[in-house]
Amino acid sequence: MPPAAEHVPWRWLAAGRASRRLVLVVVFVALLLDNMLLTVVVPIVPTFLYTTEYEGANSSVAPARTEPAPPALKAPPFSSMFSYFDNTTVTVSGSTSTMEQANGTESSHPSQPPASSPPPLSGCPEGEEFLAKENVRVGLLFASKALVQLVVNPSVGLLTNRIGYHIPMFIGFAIMFLSTVMFAFSGTYTLLFIARALQGVGSSFSSVAGLGMLASVYTDDFERGNAMGIALGGLALGVLIGAPFGSVMYEFVGKSSPFLVLAFLALLDGALQLCILQPSKICPESTKGTPVFTLLRDPYILVAAGALCFSNMGVAMLEPTLPIWMMQTMCSPKWQLGVAFLPASISYLIGTNLFGILANKMGRWLCSLIGMAVVGISLLCVPLAKNIYGLIGPNGGLGFAIGMVDSSMMPIMGYLVDLRHTSVYGNVYAIADVAFCMGFAIGPSTGGAIVRAVGFPWLMIIVGVINIAYAPLCWYLRNPPAKEEKIAILSQECPMQTKSYTAQKTLRDFPLTDDSDVEAENAE
Repeated sequence: MPPAAEHVPWRWLAAGRASRRLVLVVVFVALLLDNMLLTVVVPIVPTFLYTTEYEGANSSVAPARTEPAPPALKAPPFSSMFSYFDNTTVTVSGSTSTMEQANGTESSHPSQPPASSPPPLSGCPEGEEFLAKENVRVGLLFASKALVQLVVNPSVGLLTNRIGYHIPMFIGFAIMFLSTVMFAFSGTYTLLFIARALQGVGSSFSSVAGLGMLASVYTDDFERGNAMGIALGGLALGVLIGAPFGSVMYEFVGKSSPFLVLAFLALLDGALQLCILQPSKICPESTKGTPVFTLLRDPYILVAAGALCFSNMGVAMLEPTLPIWMMQTMCSPKWQLGVAFLPASISYLIGTNLFGILANKMGRWLCSLIGMAVVGISLLCVPLAKNIYGLIGPNGGLGFAIGMVDSSMMPIMGYLVDLRHTSVYGNVYAIADVAFCMGFAIGPSTGGAIVRAVGFPWLMIIVGVINIAYAPLCWYLRNPPAKEEKIAILSQECPMQTKSYTAQKTLRDFPLTDDSDVEAENAE
């Protein structure tokens, strides 16, 4: 074999490591897997806890109480049922039929109010009080990921400034793989909680390092907007596939199956990172980045972060509360609890890819303002649905609007750092991820408690009004001024441009390159 042919794979690998597109592919896949794991648990956890804790407790009590007296007189309310949620019944005494058991359960205890308003034969789950408490517990479990990510993100931002993006990206993969395997084999609420919190650590490494890497390799503002739109498409695709995939696999295969599939995909992503990202290479930023606390004092960055937080808070509150509300009011089977999020996921995928390009033309501030208003209106319409088909419109509008906000705000964060601070992106995308996580931490943790206190419709009204009220603040991002230091640099390089940057196209001069001196001499 000729020596040249032997070096072809190494040449391809070297070319791949220098390719911006392959970096985009790696970030796309990492966000895809992270958000598949984020949403695959949404339809699984409420029904899994109901089956293992509520039905398990009642079925274990039933045999001890059915022997002394006939079931119609002294049996507990749920002694003759194994699972209404699965539309299946079990004969406890060994002599009554399925229909007689259901009728006996319903009529033998006139003094006790029914657990749910629809009749048991309709497929609605029993145990109204258990479901009300489960709102809070499921909300806390879902919020644990975002709360942990909220704490870890600033540290990851500092770490990327010191050692680069390659190693944190690979650390994120390893932790995500461990979390996925733990989800597959966890059988209690405590273990599920630990697995969800561990996912938050891995997600922090992957998202901060991935978005910072994209911002560093796509320095042109227009190209960066397109790249962010594609990367957020991976996030959207993960959300799109996760919930329906989890509900169908759980219904027909078992709880562990969706997580084992995700663990296999995570291994493929790790192999891709080993080939492309050089995780053994330490490449710190040549320029010291702006400190996190300095960025947090920038009002324009705060406005952008607030838009990310409140727009995503709506869907974050829906994740733990909508499936339980559907179980109570629509008597939905397991597979529908995940499919209900399908319109939001599809429209989010369309919105991020469409407005990754359009937002740069129509103005990202305007795109975000319209998006937040539509988020609020869509949330107000969710409680009006009477069945799963009534959720298509509100959820579709919600996903499309959040796609508008995310695809606009992520490039704006990089733009604001270029315009007003040092062009190092680890810290600013740590702030963006913190804002995103605050929505997903506050939303589920408070959403369950609010539903228990005032009901699901009022929760949607509160969050919808907050989004509509916040939308006008996006107007301040229309023409953010440059900092004095940036103006001083510009005055040295190009004396004719001493005003603040007011157009998106002028960002192409950042970061300043070696060609800037030549252009300045030619201009003179």
